[in-house]
Amino acid sequence: MNILQILPELNVGGVETGTLDLSKSFVRLGHKAVVISAGGELVKDLESLGAVHYQLPVDKKSIWNIIRMVPLVEEIIRKENIDIVHARSRAPAWIAYWACRRTKRVFITTCHGYYSRHLFSAVMGWGKRVIVPSNVIGHHMTSHFGVPHDRIRLIPRSVDLEKFSEGGRAHEKKNVFNVGIIGRITPIKGHIDFIKGMAKVLKAIPSLKIWIVGDAPESKGGYKEEIVLLVKKLGIWKHTEFLGTQKDIPSILKHLDVVVLSTVTHEAFGRVVVEAQASGVPVVATSVGGVVDIIEDKKTGLLVPPFDPDAIAEAVIALYRDPAFAATLAGNAGIKVKDLYSLDAMASKTLGVYSEALNHKKILIIKISSLGDIILSTAAIKAIREQFPAVPSGGKNGSRYTLSVLVGEESRDLLLTCPYIDELIVCNFKNKDKGLLGMLKLTAKLRKQNYDIVIDLQNSRRSHSIAYLTLAPDRYGYDNKKFSFLLNHRVKDDSVPVDPVRHQFKILEDLGIRYSNPHLELWPTPQDEEYVRNLLSSAWIGPQQKLIGVNISASRRWSSKMWPLEHCAVLCEELAKRDMRIVVTGASIDIPLAQSLVNRVGQSKIINLCGKTTINQLACLIRQCAVYISGDSAPLHVAASMDVPFIALFGPTDSRRHVPPARRYRVIKKDMSCGPCYKSKCRQADCMRNISPAEVLKAVESLLSQSNG
Repeated sequence: MNILQILPELNVGGVETGTLDLSKSFVRLGHKAVVISAGGELVKDLESLGAVHYQLPVDKKSIWNIIRMVPLVEEIIRKENIDIVHARSRAPAWIAYWACRRTKRVFITTCHGYYSRHLFSAVMGWGKRVIVPSNVIGHHMTSHFGVPHDRIRLIPRSVDLEKFSEGGRAHEKKNVFNVGIIGRITPIKGHIDFIKGMAKVLKAIPSLKIWIVGDAPESKGGYKEEIVLLVKKLGIWKHTEFLGTQKDIPSILKHLDVVVLSTVTHEAFGRVVVEAQASGVPVVATSVGGVVDIIEDKKTGLLVPPFDPDAIAEAVIALYRDPAFAATLAGNAGIKVKDLYSLDAMASKTLGVYSEALNHKKILIIKISSLGDIILSTAAIKAIREQFPAVPSGGKNGSRYTLSVLVGEESRDLLLTCPYIDELIVCNFKNKDKGLLGMLKLTAKLRKQNYDIVIDLQNSRRSHSIAYLTLAPDRYGYDNKKFSFLLNHRVKDDSVPVDPVRHQFKILEDLGIRYSNPHLELWPTPQDEEYVRNLLSSAWIGPQQKLIGVNISASRRWSSKMWPLEHCAVLCEELAKRDMRIVVTGASIDIPLAQSLVNRVGQSKIINLCGKTTINQLACLIRQCAVYISGDSAPLHVAASMDVPFIALFGPTDSRRHVPPARRYRVIKKDMSCGPCYKSKCRQADCMRNISPAEVLKAVESLLSQSNG
């Protein structure tokens, strides 16, 4: 892999040390390690490891600087053929995020702090994987930044055991007791509590020597002066050494008897703790943040409350008075460090996250229209699943894909049992997702899923907008002038009519999917089958009875698609004369219409099941029919999915565009000068009225004879 790490600078610090440690491991394992920073004293060390460094002012938080840096980082990504971009701080993360968007590289973040909740920090949760060094930071990112749990990866910081080890410790010294605090001099590190605690320790340990390792940044110069004044005020100046920034921390640790971490806020991890433990130095630390993941109180160190100088003093004095106890703590901690916090362990886990992010891709299919259109999408969904399998397809390093589908509320039950999808996302544009605000909230949730590919099978203004707002790098759909400029993979919609399934497959061609298996599917449960068996049994339908299904209406909106009730009545009478039972299907709203039909042909023993089935139960019911008759509506697609012979009655719509692919069917339509008009209402409706009962009866007999043959 070619890996780019980007951070503000390369001076002494935990983030900087971690960057060097990882680069060392990457190079040793045969990967390319590239680092971008504003420079610093560790650049030479980095380059000596075999890594490549680019110096850019990525540390500045100015929005203009961030904008200016994006194309420069993009150029480096392309030049070095980078696979993974790993951001380790907020300003560089903003630059890296947009550079990754432009180059379609994988963006990873590591959260090194307990960030305050504002937009500038939010970018640290935008990585395809978000690495956290401790459980408390992981919880913070999920709870306060909304990062999904499945994108969080826990990788504790490490220690280079070649540098930090117990060997060479100055055990022979007995005339002084050295207690040190290591870290930047800032208020969050709790230096004031440490110094107050040491003033109390001095009363019990006259041989105390206090080491303050680290310096204050320029912005905290006044705080350092406050610390110096406090040391003098408490009378411990002669016992205190301000050592400033030290590059050789291992040598410092070899002379310390105790290390104190007095942080007063959530510590992301506490690298100095594991470095001290690896060096055989017992640690006293405040029980904040990630520190509690490292130290088990009284077993691998001592934990004290934050803001409590007395507790710090008592813990240090206890270690001084009981050297055996101190040695036990240090020994236990050393074993734990070697097991959990080695550089090899961190590098291996980090490379594992990189590999996972490269090879695990998330796909979102958008289909938010009617039930019939969802059924027509099942062939495409299956083809997408076959092209992008849920399990790795190329062996150990093969890619795996998570497939999600966004559907409307009314289509939820239809896809709940679909075996090809991993996640069903339900939206409701009449309720919770209504209006612009509702859609923005929906897309904010989708954005957190970090989709790699969006396939828009809906191809409306709304769906194209949703696809764009997911911020997926690749978005596929039709170039139909319905905000299609928001897609970056567009297919021209030819004027030549094709069937609805083939029409969807044209979008998939750019994904390497060919139109080969157009069969539609539904997945009713055994409970659905049992329900329909009982329903037919109660109507005295025997196993040998020839059952003809008739869908009595189209939809509330499309009255123009309805076949006249009087024609339907004549057909039912003719079918009854041939010893066939008729089952009428429809929605609850169609019950009065169906009852009117029953009243017209009382001798035909029509079974009225309008409003008595779910979509999956309807599929089971249609499967029991020898032939199914319907206008252009969802039940027609159900019949095709159940491989049941059907007769499609077409009027205002174009059968070439809407008849589902099937093995056995007949289309009956009348060529009218005004059609296909696609009008939902029509006073004359001659296109449907001119379809005679005799024509439909003839088609029924033809399909039955074909089945019998």
